[in-house]
Amino acid sequence: MFEGASWLLHLLFFTTKYISFIVFSISLNMYNSRIAGLGHYVPENVVTNDDLSKLMDTNDEWITERTGIKERRVIQKDSGEGTATMGVKAAEMALKRAEISKDDIDLVIFATLSPDLYFPGSGVLLQDLMGMGTCPALDIRNQCSGFIYGLSVADQFIKTGMYKNVLLVGSEYHSGGMDFTTRGRTVSVIFGDGAGAAVLTREEDTTKGIQSTHLYSEGKYAEELAIIGPSTKRWIPEIVSDYDEDDMRYHPYMNGQLVFKNAVVRFSEVILEALQKNGKTNSDIDLFIPHQANLRIAQFVQKKFHLRDDQVYNNIMRYGNTTAASIPIALSEAWGEGKIKPYDTVLLAAFGSGFTWGSALIHW
Repeated sequence: MFEGASWLLHLLFFTTKYISFIVFSISLNMYNSRIAGLGHYVPENVVTNDDLSKLMDTNDEWITERTGIKERRVIQKDSGEGTATMGVKAAEMALKRAEISKDDIDLVIFATLSPDLYFPGSGVLLQDLMGMGTCPALDIRNQCSGFIYGLSVADQFIKTGMYKNVLLVGSEYHSGGMDFTTRGRTVSVIFGDGAGAAVLTREEDTTKGIQSTHLYSEGKYAEELAIIGPSTKRWIPEIVSDYDEDDMRYHPYMNGQLVFKNAVVRFSEVILEALQKNGKTNSDIDLFIPHQANLRIAQFVQKKFHLRDDQVYNNIMRYGNTTAASIPIALSEAWGEGKIKPYDTVLLAAFGSGFTWGSALIHW
């Protein structure tokens, strides 16, 4: 009798555990994350290609032909602006549009390659500048893919139920580290300063919101698009004593041809993966927003996937490459211009330093 009761108790125990596991698994898929608000900020100072021609041996035709860029925004020196302060302005716009208070934010994610300080990260600086209460702040260093990586991280936190509202910021202050001479023109003409932000929140209708994200990296190409010094290998005393203005390691280096060749391949792969994962085709895309690295890359991808002009949004001609800020700036502008409507299928993709790349498919 007692042996039978013991067997029944064991059966009841394991059955309860199994049912609890099933309920927990189902609960993880009860909701998605969706973008509730978007914001962006760029400095007022406009630097045109003609302006750059006064600093280096270049001209508007040369820059436009190679990059598609006509102008970019640059922080005025001594203005007090920086990576975190620009992020604050973008975040405040996103929160206002989302109708969510800063006090309701459960997690801050800050993506940048140009943090205000070596440490701590710009996430906690933004948290303090905005007067936010105690909450976690996470910094992401995935350069041009930073916003996509941040979007994926925010999505997972919300889907697992750990957090309800996440503030995701991408902000870059490039101009302070550029070599604005003929020697550095192949890189310095490309980049601009700016910030974008998104507020993500819980969505119970799983047909809406972020449907999937796809992330990759290939570290063997890490130094093909990088800034080598200053770094922890070259601490401040060494830099001060050994500084050589001709040492290009102090400025960003880019193997342009290699980056372009890899970008068009990886863009295509990760876009196709997102479409196949969600049972979509090219014609289902209402708006594709690529990372604004080079207009020629975006045009190559557009042609390969047979996308119409109205299916693709580019603003690199106005802002240059703003790295982690480029997709959220473009996303915020496109939404503000009425190019993104409820139930639209929006595809995001990025490729950059690392090499890192990724995509995200969203049902608005």
